Amino acid sequence: QVQLVESGGGLVQPGGSLRLSCAASGSIFGINAMGWYRQAPGKQRELVATTTSGRTTNYADSVKGRFTISRDNANNTVYLQMNNLKPEDTAVYSCNVRQYRFGSLYNYWGQGTQVTVSS
Repeated sequence: QVQLVESGGGLVQPGGSLRLSCAASGSIFGINAMGWYRQAPGKQRELVATTTSGRTTNYADSVKGRFTISRDNANNTVYLQMNNLKPEDTAVYSCNVRQYRFGSLYNYWGQGTQVTVSS
């Protein structure tokens, strides 16, 4: 099992910044990709950003140039730096971990942290 602890969500004004953190613990062997997804009420969960153990990254088009994902492999922690936040960024942000272990693929999710962008 992998446990994910998220932090950093909150209320910010449009144009503001916020940094999310997600620390993985437990049976962390084989963790490969880590990333962030978000879901607004009544909407489907969507990809925000992901990063692999090789530091490759990908972003949703809506956040490119504003968000930056990074990873601290030593501490099994992934971060999401969010700049120039917009009201449409308001959502519950969830950390995701992809684990390859014993020849199988597993996905783990954090509890989610609320990000609200409002004036």
